[in-house]
Amino acid sequence: MSDRRLEIEGLSKRYGETVALREMTFDVRAGELFGFVGSNGAGKTTTMRIVLGVLSADAGTVRWDGEPVTLETRRLIGYMPEERGLYPKMKVGEQLTYLAQLHGMGAAAARRATEEWTERLGVAPRRDDEVQKLSLGNQQRVQLAAALVHDPRILVLDEPFSGLDPVAVDVMSEVLREKASHGVPVVFSSHQLDLVQRLCDRVGIVRSGHMEACGTVDELRTGGADRLVVDAPQAPSGWTESVPGVKLLGRHGTRTELELLDGTDDQAVLKAALATGPVHEFARRRPSLTELFRSVVTEGARR
Repeated sequence: MSDRRLEIEGLSKRYGETVALREMTFDVRAGELFGFVGSNGAGKTTTMRIVLGVLSADAGTVRWDGEPVTLETRRLIGYMPEERGLYPKMKVGEQLTYLAQLHGMGAAAARRATEEWTERLGVAPRRDDEVQKLSLGNQQRVQLAAALVHDPRILVLDEPFSGLDPVAVDVMSEVLREKASHGVPVVFSSHQLDLVQRLCDRVGIVRSGHMEACGTVDELRTGGADRLVVDAPQAPSGWTESVPGVKLLGRHGTRTELELLDGTDDQAVLKAALATGPVHEFARRRPSLTELFRSVVTEGARR
């Protein structure tokens, strides 16, 4: 497999007094699915548009295989914008063939690729329909086909799962995994954090135009505060107040969820729970990506 990677280093972008990006830095490795997550307005789309050359950065560099990205390099990229980027009155098949040819494919190869991807993504029966006559979900499938039809070496996808039904999400996920298995670096943004957690090799969490945290989901989850789930049926409300270094996250029936501050002895928590009666469960729980996202964004805002 190739060791080529897409590198985004120190990107900064301002619109007047508004800072869109602040030294945005990360890389996407060959064969990797990279989840790019953040709140609306965090800078994800701006970053992707700079990679594509749609916007220019005030500072920073985008590199592919160690070299600055050029117009020729950008022909290798499959890009899927969040907003619809297709001609609404043009037929699906004609449009995909045209876009493939714009990326340098011959007419016959472009037609074959159009047939392949419309079949694969379940929109082959709609090839002769205008894009505007399709449902939003099918428009999204065609949009992905447009990003894939020219056999790209890099994939940059902005909210590719938006508006898709569960079956289409599974098809899209399979396609992205397949492209990654062939050595293509894939970066995509999504607000569906459970899907990102399940699908991605690494995740970058963005806040206010800056990369706040980046790593595998396991690395990010391990770096979070320790959490405990304690099932003590006879424990009264407030039973943890006598244990220093413990933060109550919530109580659901007889189960209490706690966060342990640095240096807190979990055995002190167990002792306090046993003092109330039997303990049916005492287990560590790692935070989900959604919980990590909330924590990173909230902590960043606090700083």
